[in-house]
Amino acid sequence: MASILQSLGKTVTAGFVLLVAIIIVVSAASHQTALITLDYVWWTFLFRWLHVLSGVMWIGLLWYFNFVQIPSMPKIPDEQKPAIGKVIAPAALFWFRWAALSTLVTGLILAYLNGYLASAVVIGLNGEFGGRATAIGIGMWLGAIMAFNVWFVIWPNQKKALGIVEASADAKKAAARTAMLFSRTNTMLSIPMLYAMVSAQNLF
Repeated sequence: MASILQSLGKTVTAGFVLLVAIIIVVSAASHQTALITLDYVWWTFLFRWLHVLSGVMWIGLLWYFNFVQIPSMPKIPDEQKPAIGKVIAPAALFWFRWAALSTLVTGLILAYLNGYLASAVVIGLNGEFGGRATAIGIGMWLGAIMAFNVWFVIWPNQKKALGIVEASADAKKAAARTAMLFSRTNTMLSIPMLYAMVSAQNLF
């Protein structure tokens, strides 16, 4: 077991093996003849699961940056800060931005499969699907704004701040502040966004 857990790749693979085992157990318990039926219900479930999985990665890293890394930076000795800026932050930002895109794309596909994409985009203003479309629509727009911030504000500025692209010392400082402010903006938006998404399940 220790050899599996010492490797991230093996750990993730083990997670999927456990997932398959759970699918088999649940299918047997529900007396299903087929483990997976590739119908509308299954595809809807698959994209909901991928949407949640991506969202956990995205918001988890967003909160890591804002609750752990940013507040801790002033406490780290200057000689140790390059380890954060050159190793940890670029790796975290890689998963952060791609998880944001994956969350957005799987969410849009899920909304399409469930038939409320158009209604949610206009935030249910036409009354179709009632409160659920309004809640989902608010959540979708907040998520889209957050994903836009990640790709078109936070990431370009972080590239300057971390020295991935060349920039003057003043430009790096300004870019770091901009990236931080928009990261904080996303943290603020994530709270009502998550509420809107979860609450929609209990609305009509």
